[in-house]
Amino acid sequence: MTGTARIVLVHATPVAMAPVHDAFAREWPEAELTNLLDDGLTTERARQAELAEELIERFVDLVRYAYRTGADGILATCSAFGPAIDRAAASLPVPVVKPNEAMFRAALACGTDVGMLATFAPSVPTMADEFAVEAERLGSPAKLTPIVVDSALEFLRAGDAGSHNRLVAEQAPRLSDCDAIVLAHFSTSQAVERVRARVDVPVFTAPQTAVLALKDAVRGAA
Repeated sequence: MTGTARIVLVHATPVAMAPVHDAFAREWPEAELTNLLDDGLTTERARQAELAEELIERFVDLVRYAYRTGADGILATCSAFGPAIDRAAASLPVPVVKPNEAMFRAALACGTDVGMLATFAPSVPTMADEFAVEAERLGSPAKLTPIVVDSALEFLRAGDAGSHNRLVAEQAPRLSDCDAIVLAHFSTSQAVERVRARVDVPVFTAPQTAVLALKDAVRGAA
C-alpha cells in the first residue's frame, strides 16, 4: 500500500496498551496508531462463565466503529473475546487480527505439547478453542496445557509490574517439559524475560507475533 497504514487497536483493558505499542515500535514503527478502549468489557467478561451474546455484540460494535474511523487494519488486543473478533472480521473488508492466532502458530511449529501461562481465567476456554482450531488447521495433534496465575493481574492493574512478572515466572517451570510456552495475554508479555530465565524451551508472546501478522495482512490486502 502507499502512504502510512492507519491501524486501530481495540482494547478491553488498559494493561494491554503499553505492550502492543512497544511491539509496534519494534516491528512496524511507521504505522499510524489509534486506540479504542472499553475497559468495562473486561469487567463484564469476568462476571460471565461463558461469553454472552450481548457482550459479543458490544465488542463487535466497537470493532465496526474502528473500521468507520478509516482503519486499514484492526488489531484486537484482548484474548477473552475470540468469537466476537471472528464475527466482526467476517463483516469487514479490512484485516482484523486476533491477538493470539499468530502466537499459537509459532508455538505449534515447535511441537505438539504447548503450555500457556494466563492471568485472566475467563479467557482460557475461548483461547483453548482457538488453539484447537489452529492445531486442526495445521493437521497437528497438539494439546494445550494452561496454567492460570492467580492474583498476578491484580498486581499489574495496581501498577506493580514486578510482582506480576515474578508470579508468572514462578509458574513457568511447571511447563518446562512442553515443546513451547505461550504467554496468554498482551499484558502477560511483560514477564517474558523472567519466564525465559526459568525454562529452556521457546517462549512466545502475543504482541510481536500479532503485529507482524497484521503488517503482512494489511500489505497483502493493499
